[in-house]
Amino acid sequence: MSLEIVSFTLGPAVTNAYLVADPETKEAAVIDPAWDGHVILAEAQKRGWRIAHLWYTHAHFDHIGGAAEIADALNPLPLVALHPADHKLWMAQGGAPLFGFRIDPGPEPAIDFVHGMEMTLGGSRFQVRHAPGHTPGLCILYVPSADVLFSGDLIFQGSVGRTDLPGGDWEALVTSIREQVYTLPDQTRILSGHGPETTVGEEKKYNPFVSAG
Repeated sequence: MSLEIVSFTLGPAVTNAYLVADPETKEAAVIDPAWDGHVILAEAQKRGWRIAHLWYTHAHFDHIGGAAEIADALNPLPLVALHPADHKLWMAQGGAPLFGFRIDPGPEPAIDFVHGMEMTLGGSRFQVRHAPGHTPGLCILYVPSADVLFSGDLIFQGSVGRTDLPGGDWEALVTSIREQVYTLPDQTRILSGHGPETTVGEEKKYNPFVSAG
């Protein structure tokens, strides 16, 4: 197994965060450090993993709320990656004040996600796919070698991301799902931002919001 994945469900919006690591190099990344950074840190320390990266599928507050606590405990600072179209949202605390929260968004993004680029973690390659609709800069991360997709809030088991928040776009969301998710192999596991895991094949068949064709 070249990629290890530990999932957490954290924070006021019951958001999924993923700690992923290469077991040989012990290098780790947190995909969407949702909340309660100390919980994620403790798990990494227990396993002897070094968190070197924070990768954000998008910049909503419930996906970045644990970043500052993680970064404050690490030296050197983890490298933060985010699509530039979500930087403005990041600067606005991910919209937290709209929901009555205040967060410290943590270290400034140092890496701009670009559609088609690859992030590496030991022997695993994560393909970055720009998939706007829920937010303008949402990116999903696909790992072909592990048959897994980290979909953020683009698609969920039997549901899809909301498009009624600032920057949301229903037509873009549908296009992103059809072109960036439904084109992947059916057996691909979808680990999303909320709710249980599913597969590409299941969603193509049963998702009531976006049909495969």
